[in-house]
Amino acid sequence: MTALQGLRRAALAEGTTLVLLVLVAVPLKHLAGWPLAVQVMGPVHGLAFLAWSWALIASAPVAGWRPLELAQLLGGAVVPFGALINDRLIRRRAAEIAA
Repeated sequence: MTALQGLRRAALAEGTTLVLLVLVAVPLKHLAGWPLAVQVMGPVHGLAFLAWSWALIASAPVAGWRPLELAQLLGGAVVPFGALINDRLIRRRAAEIAA
């Protein structure tokens, strides 16, 4: 698996856990009084974010990310559904490298 494939998978995992945390676990905590959802999803998302961060660092030499692209990738990691935008950027860079 290439560094960009690993980054793409980590980005989608991070984005999925963020959406589950923000749109499922947090409302369950505040509206249903069920804090266990956040106690479980919080650390899961934290680990996914760390894996994504590590994959981003590992892919930097291969992909040659420009500072603005790095900022976009970091921004997409903290916004729900931002992983979809990150996925498009990663796929585009992978296609550029493959060509």
